[in-house]
Amino acid sequence: MFIQTEHAKYPARRIGPESIALTAGGTNVPDQSDLVHHFADYAANISFDDLPDAARMAAKKTILDTLGVILAASGTEPAVRGLVDIVKETGGTPDCTLLGFGGRAPAIMAALANGALAHCLDYDDQTPWGQHTASSIIPAVFAVAERQGGVSGRDLIAAVAAGQDIFARLRCNVEWKKDWNLSTVLAVFAATASAGRVMRLSASSIGHALGIATMQSSGIMEMVAGRGSDLRGMYAGFSSKGAVLAAMMAQKGISGIDRAFEGQYGFMNTYFAGGYNRHEILRDLGLEFLGTGTLYKRWPCVGTAHSHMKAAIDIVTNNHLELDDISQIRLHVGDYHDLMCQPLEERRAPATLADAKFSLPFLVSVAIARGGMSVSDFSEAGLRDAQVLDIGRKIGLVRDATLDWKLELPPGRVEIVASDGRHWIEEGRNVPGNAENPMSWEDICGKFRECCSVAATPVADGNQAKAQDLAWRLEQLSDATELIRCLG
Repeated sequence: MFIQTEHAKYPARRIGPESIALTAGGTNVPDQSDLVHHFADYAANISFDDLPDAARMAAKKTILDTLGVILAASGTEPAVRGLVDIVKETGGTPDCTLLGFGGRAPAIMAALANGALAHCLDYDDQTPWGQHTASSIIPAVFAVAERQGGVSGRDLIAAVAAGQDIFARLRCNVEWKKDWNLSTVLAVFAATASAGRVMRLSASSIGHALGIATMQSSGIMEMVAGRGSDLRGMYAGFSSKGAVLAAMMAQKGISGIDRAFEGQYGFMNTYFAGGYNRHEILRDLGLEFLGTGTLYKRWPCVGTAHSHMKAAIDIVTNNHLELDDISQIRLHVGDYHDLMCQPLEERRAPATLADAKFSLPFLVSVAIARGGMSVSDFSEAGLRDAQVLDIGRKIGLVRDATLDWKLELPPGRVEIVASDGRHWIEEGRNVPGNAENPMSWEDICGKFRECCSVAATPVADGNQAKAQDLAWRLEQLSDATELIRCLG
């Protein structure tokens, strides 16, 4: 369940309010300037000292969580290996770490490989309103940090926090018609701003980079809702790569687009038909950090399935049901839930690992059979698990328009009917990892260790412990890339 949370306002220095024009001299322009300039000024000037403790902690959790998910994907998602092979073939300056598989690559290609891994398991973090940005931001910032050298932990945290905030502000203030894949369409801008901050680009240069990033803002929903494609798992690689490329091009003096977001033919008109709330996007920018509401997943699958999974687990557990006791399972679904259920017969028994993580009937079946879910549940053998498939055959759908996804996704509702006629109906509440049941730092560390255990290249226990320690005290590090190097 995604719940819009109230984000506390913290006393901090406002970034701006002036914005920097895309001119060689960096001339100040009024507040009416395009959003691209507001974001660029914000990203260029945000510092670790500007962040409240909650934003610092959210950034550190996101960094460790995403690194762990990348490692887990290297050992459990075969499809990504072909992409990593391509990256290794490209040659170039081996500046940056390729996680999971070992080796090094140029920054742009390392961002592509690590970004592709970051979303493969659908285990990366998300906003309270859905969608993912860390899988684009974290590979990008580590790539440019390793390429540049000398990036402190304080600077890395500030960069990540700025990107998280920009993404969340865009996510909940555009009129999304479920046509674009917001996770890539929007995250490329967040990752570009974060990469520019790590590279210490001026506000003018980050503005150019954001304009350049419009060329990399892409992704159709058919990739997500359709079946049979490996791209659904790999998509963050493209936005992460695009962000690094955009920042590097701006660093070389290539100009962007002055009205990239709000021009007549700009991003907002092209992607959302002008449907966005400018005031809310900019409200308390630099004072209120929406990244503090980031949610960290306990189950490695699409977050829009978690409340149905929790409802089913609660019914089975609280009523001490054996699997043979279950006669029927009915999933109440809104419009987006239904995307994960059609066609029903194929969603009950998905053919690929990528499809399995987006198939609501299969995910509920796994949750009932296992009482939860872990990364080890997704394997070729797991797709053919007779017990899980038998549960899936008992699943039917009840369409309910009140569960359609507007901004917050309503909680999933599940009915189970027993063979003896008993009947239960529950909504998924207190979902592990959601706002009402958040993951602590210790929980994130436990998830990180679970992820390391299935990496393609084993991570020694000592290096796991070192990575957790470095992430915890990241603000004390003079070189933030020490963290990624201990895992490479």
